[in-house]
Amino acid sequence: MDEVLTAADASSSFRSNSSPPFLSPPNLPLLSAFLSFALAQFLKLFTTWYKEKRWDSRRLLGSGGMPSSHSATVTALAVAIGLQEGTGGSAFAIAVVLASVVMYDATGVRLHAGRQAENTLSQMSDH
Repeated sequence: MDEVLTAADASSSFRSNSSPPFLSPPNLPLLSAFLSFALAQFLKLFTTWYKEKRWDSRRLLGSGGMPSSHSATVTALAVAIGLQEGTGGSAFAIAVVLASVVMYDATGVRLHAGRQAENTLSQMSDH
């Protein structure tokens, strides 16, 4: 019997024979999470300039403010896992739950920080 070689077989055997094991394909979910974190932190420079009309390079490393780098990171992670592995797997479910918890917590922290700032300002204006 003649054996049929498909394009997928040829492609996978070419990849396995041509690249050393240490040069495996990049981890797309991890890469997208790190890139979205870096982009969100970088954009904080411009949101600070837009709001306060000053450049603040400390915003590159600081937490808080918009856009939320934490929310951007977990959202990119969940989307990349969904695109790469599909939405039916347990990895996607874990990523979506993690993203939901992080974003819920971020909104709660921002809400309470805003209320605390209002209370502090009202107490300062009373004295």
